[in-house]
Amino acid sequence: MDKLPLLRSRAEALAAARAFFAKRMILEVDCGALVHSPPLDANIDVMSVAVSDRETGYLHTSPEYAMKRLLSEGSGDIYFLGHVYRKGEIGPRHNPEFTMAEWYRVGYSFSQMIEETCDFISLFAGPLPRRILSYRDAFHTYADLDIEGSSQEDLLAAATHRGIDLPREAASWKKETLIHLILTHCVEPRLGRNEMTILIDYPPEEAALACVVEKKGELVAERFEIYINGLELANGYHELADADELRRRFHKLNEKRERPYALDERFLQALETKRFPPCCGVSVGFDRALMIQQELPHIAGAIPFSWK
Repeated sequence: MDKLPLLRSRAEALAAARAFFAKRMILEVDCGALVHSPPLDANIDVMSVAVSDRETGYLHTSPEYAMKRLLSEGSGDIYFLGHVYRKGEIGPRHNPEFTMAEWYRVGYSFSQMIEETCDFISLFAGPLPRRILSYRDAFHTYADLDIEGSSQEDLLAAATHRGIDLPREAASWKKETLIHLILTHCVEPRLGRNEMTILIDYPPEEAALACVVEKKGELVAERFEIYINGLELANGYHELADADELRRRFHKLNEKRERPYALDERFLQALETKRFPPCCGVSVGFDRALMIQQELPHIAGAIPFSWK
């Protein structure tokens, strides 16, 4: 059976991950994959499921909302290790169904969460050097751009100059869309060369569900991502607990969609109880971590059965 080495390596890695959390007294929770309302993200599409002739459900793209409801009920530190689903994510680094490790630490600082996430990734990558780099400095270093001082026209010209293939409608794209495009095409591929690069201090418009704070006279999101050899492995936040602000952000995200999603009122109501604890959370792509460990060029080599 040619899949036996893969099955063994996955089993060993899953056991090592669970031992990591058990050692730290973090409780495993088994959140269901089928949800009433999908997590909202401008860059992630959701798979819908016919629950009955009259009702549509969704496969979760992350257990985040369910886990935060548990945190609001007093669960304490928790983790999830299981499958999530994302529509249209197919390629060398993407599979529409993949395994995610996600956990939340009550009372942890942003820096503590970064350190623990790096320790977890070291289970797969080994003891690599760690470098913290701000979002703004990453653009300076790898794209020779000042994203704060650049106009939409400047960014459009920069993308064209760097050989990014742009559609005709790109001329009307917003500044944040062009920044994200340059990030994925010019910056991210150069992050984490023989090290873990931790990207921090995201612009407020990239906060997602993270807190926004003032740092050196500038508003930044307390969000981090971790890269090795150009591969994004982790996405973490100092979690925002303000239900009103989250509702505002969700409505803004929905405005970008042709078909808006219903908000998860159970999640928002849990935050409105004011029992959601101060915490940090992070998700790590388990299959991508295996790609690093096994030096695999394609995610299909890290899972028993890929979609393609």
